Amino acid sequence: MTDVFLDGQIVDDVDSPEEIRENLIEKRREGELDQEVSVYYNENRDEIRINTDSGRVMRPVVIVEDGEPLLTDEQREQLQEGEISLEDLEDEGIIEYIDAEEEENAYVAMNEEEVTGEHTHMEIDSEIIHGVSASLTVYPEHNRGDRVNFGAKMAGQGLGMPTSEFHQRFDTRSNVLTYSQQPIVETNTYDTLVGEHPIGQNMMIALASFDGYNIEDAVIMNKASIERGLGRSTYMRTYKTEAKRFYGGQKDRISIPDKDVRGYRREEAYEHLDDDGIVNPETQVDSDDVIVGKTSPPKFLGGGGEEMKMGLAERRETSLTVRHGEQGVIDKVMLSETGDGDKLIKAKMREYRIPELGDKFATRHGQKGVIGMIAPEENMPFTKQGITPDMILSTHAIPSRMTVAQIIELIGGKVGALRGEKVDATAYHGEDKDKLRDQLEELGFESSGKETMYNGVTGEEMEAEIMIGPGFYLKLSHMVGDKVHARSRGPVTLLTKQPTEGRSQEGGLRLGEMEKDVFVGHGASLLLKERFGADASEIHVDTESGDRGYLDREQNKVVKQNGEDGEFEETEIPHAMLLLLDELKSLMIDTDIEVEEE
Repeated sequence: MTDVFLDGQIVDDVDSPEEIRENLIEKRREGELDQEVSVYYNENRDEIRINTDSGRVMRPVVIVEDGEPLLTDEQREQLQEGEISLEDLEDEGIIEYIDAEEEENAYVAMNEEEVTGEHTHMEIDSEIIHGVSASLTVYPEHNRGDRVNFGAKMAGQGLGMPTSEFHQRFDTRSNVLTYSQQPIVETNTYDTLVGEHPIGQNMMIALASFDGYNIEDAVIMNKASIERGLGRSTYMRTYKTEAKRFYGGQKDRISIPDKDVRGYRREEAYEHLDDDGIVNPETQVDSDDVIVGKTSPPKFLGGGGEEMKMGLAERRETSLTVRHGEQGVIDKVMLSETGDGDKLIKAKMREYRIPELGDKFATRHGQKGVIGMIAPEENMPFTKQGITPDMILSTHAIPSRMTVAQIIELIGGKVGALRGEKVDATAYHGEDKDKLRDQLEELGFESSGKETMYNGVTGEEMEAEIMIGPGFYLKLSHMVGDKVHARSRGPVTLLTKQPTEGRSQEGGLRLGEMEKDVFVGHGASLLLKERFGADASEIHVDTESGDRGYLDREQNKVVKQNGEDGEFEETEIPHAMLLLLDELKSLMIDTDIEVEEE
């Protein structure tokens, strides 16, 4: 018998699963069951699963019966004209919605030409097999599937203009591209999904090598293009703080803190504050500068609150500061109230970012790379028309990744720019690539998209012809300014006395097993003493028993744990090791330390 599940609960068992499945689907198509009920027969596990719960993604497909799709050409025209809707077709039983599980039982044809007697369904349109981001990729059928996936992922990281109200809003963090553009080669979902909020820029791209600075996936950018505004963006972050009220009439004070406050910073940190303790807009601030001066009442009040009455208890410094490693200009300040009626202050900081070495760029084909060199325009290769590329991409990026669509995009971009209209590159029914090549020839260029170029440094004609054309590039939110990190000395964690972790806490850079080998291989093994002794702690060890001693401050001498004298030697041990020994002690395991002569 076959088990029947309804939303994960066993409800019955049957002896003819296929027949039951077909019956239920028939009832759904006739309207006796709800459209959103899905029926799936799992042959391997011999289970029928009926799903009616929410949260399933369902998609419309045309029903195929006896090798013929139920959707007629006449209905397709009516659909295009807007005379009928998908809902009408749904009511007539021509299309149905299936979820991911039911799709396992279906055999879906991409288009009408493909339909055979075995097919159960047909796509309404072959391009809708792509998701939202993937549908923005141009000519995706000419790329390997994983590249379309990468391209879709990076389209979400591309900087653009997410909202035209960005100067009014207080988002936690946002990036806005200064001169975002519409692509020349685009898909028909572009206007619907992105439209007025473009995510990149059209750049002149050449496929060549240039002194090896675009080795691997690095790209070379034209200095003059950057100076003209290419790839520039603004980074904005919102800082916020509240002036809370506490039990007993105590509250936070927003003002420039007095010098006798506990945790007072250096005087320069407060120099940007106005008399009210809040920074003014258009003030240049740096890492760790105070934006809003704030002091809080002491956390633990003394017994009876006598100190409080006399005002002796010190207030704490709890100012809002710029994150470590960030700087910029205060763009806007907002004063408001929280739901509890406490004072709320938000300050938005902006930083203008110009492309620099290490900034990440990518195409819609998953070809990502960082800037490896910013070359002066006069040194870059040029065509006979005097066009220099904005970006030089390595030729090695193409063959192994098989992103043929990128090459078609360059040809399409060239045709679109010359004829003055966009090129449609929607999946499965974009403009034909061979027709684009013919058009390019008619416009006076080579059909391959290649051109003779001249060396900018020597002026000589280059031996090889170089492919050049306009391509759409995205500037991604991974900028080197957010990632650069170094440390000499700095804060340590309370527990292990080892350096803190992470860039935001001025953390240390971890040196592992393999990095150690690099130092040794370079003959710089003395560095390891410093690197691996970050949490060295001095201890006193009794040479006879191997027990640890401690410094008795009253007697001003080192004694054993039981207070007796002993023969002690000083040595260093990692603090993490001390913690381990103490932990073992709590498990009633005693450890002896043997000290050897150096």
